[in-house]
Amino acid sequence: MEYHIIEKNEEGAMQKSLGLVGGGRLARILLEGLKQAGVFPEEVTVSDVNGEALEKLKALFPAINVSLQDNSRAFSADYVFLAVPPGLLLQVASESRESLKKSAVIFSPAPGITISRISEALSGFRRIVRVIPNAPSIIGFGFNPVAFSEAFSKKEREEILSWLFALGECPEVPEDHLEAYAILTAMGPAYFWFQLEELSKLGQSFGLEKEEVEKGLLKMIEGSVRVLFQSGLSGEEVLDLIPSKPLKDSEETIREIYRSMLGTLYQKMRK
Repeated sequence: MEYHIIEKNEEGAMQKSLGLVGGGRLARILLEGLKQAGVFPEEVTVSDVNGEALEKLKALFPAINVSLQDNSRAFSADYVFLAVPPGLLLQVASESRESLKKSAVIFSPAPGITISRISEALSGFRRIVRVIPNAPSIIGFGFNPVAFSEAFSKKEREEILSWLFALGECPEVPEDHLEAYAILTAMGPAYFWFQLEELSKLGQSFGLEKEEVEKGLLKMIEGSVRVLFQSGLSGEEVLDLIPSKPLKDSEETIREIYRSMLGTLYQKMRK
């Protein structure tokens, strides 16, 4: 599918209004990603029950409108992003559905909550997009799989993907694949970032400058991923390339943590 240029005004802002229901981490990631891409919407409204969260977001993005304990304005936007905890999403959708415009688009990042369930909570409203965003979207390097309801034309899907594309890659996938992506790509950075942070601290304690450490780790990660997925070598052959393995005695424990904890989480999402 081809992507068209996002419709913008003379200042570079996206002309669609954006409502964010929830002013936490995901709202910050989305807004910063759009800002860095130069397509920050002309009108943004963020609602939340937490006044402190709204204050922090307003300090980062002074142009946004904030609404404390009132989702109606956010729900009346052209694009409405439900950035609330999954356990609250259906309730929030049901309570605020009267504010939706017929032409609006609802975005849900929640794994485990299908388009049909969201539509039911919205009294049959069908213009729903499920997207599984990940944190690298904050600098435009996200991987954000998308599934559409059947309510959109090809042109509308292209327009929506063009907007999301500002945040990184947005492949269109079957809806029943989204939970797997939630485990692998949405949560993926959490499995590695703390380890890379620890390596960075160690490198600096060994006498390297911060810039040296960051460059070395970046190149190591890029190269490692390419070898694993693009070299044509088997997994066993790749693992055998490095003779010295300081964490070898812990590898099976780590593997079992992945299998048990993440496997259980996936099954829970799929219920």
